[in-house]
Amino acid sequence: MRTFPAHVALIVVDVQNGFIEGGGLPVVDGAAVVPVINRLAPAFENIVITQDWHPAGHASFASSHAGRKPYDLATLHYGPQVLWPDHCVQGTHDAALHADLHLPTAQLIIRKGFHPGIDSYSAFEEADRQTSTGLAGYLRARGIDTVYVTGLATDFCVAWTALDARKHGFAAYVIEDATRAIDLNGSLAAAWAQMTAQGVGRVQSGELA
Repeated sequence: MRTFPAHVALIVVDVQNGFIEGGGLPVVDGAAVVPVINRLAPAFENIVITQDWHPAGHASFASSHAGRKPYDLATLHYGPQVLWPDHCVQGTHDAALHADLHLPTAQLIIRKGFHPGIDSYSAFEEADRQTSTGLAGYLRARGIDTVYVTGLATDFCVAWTALDARKHGFAAYVIEDATRAIDLNGSLAAAWAQMTAQGVGRVQSGELA
């Protein structure tokens, strides 16, 4: 694995128990991203981790809406919202990073989705598209202009992160085999089409050797 220069960062999105088999919102084969990310990590001087961090009763949970079920589409104050099973509640095992994820040189954890009434997929902005996480400013202050995005899930938090990276002026690549998707009603194909249209690169971990 080649070593990336200091202006490049690896973003590891939501590799948490909640998105692995047995979790509150499992992604099929989600655990398979862990060894790929662990293998990539030593090549990056800069690593950022994101962590879904919902309070109990979060507005994005189907259980918070009478008569609604997981994967229904609702309209919240900021627009359309998929209603999810309860997952990644603050301080629970479900919200913890996967135990086998080994990123000792990561410098920053961005916790997102902690506002009770706003969901948050992207590492850069919450779902109202106005509330910033501060990540763009952090990366610029570090002289970083390029990000490689990995983690869960490809068609939601990974895609939104990559798209927002482009929106904020960063070069962005998704390492496809270091991600897995939910693929809800064609969401994976739609996400890749949108990412491609916005100039997000699509690469495999083997291409980075």
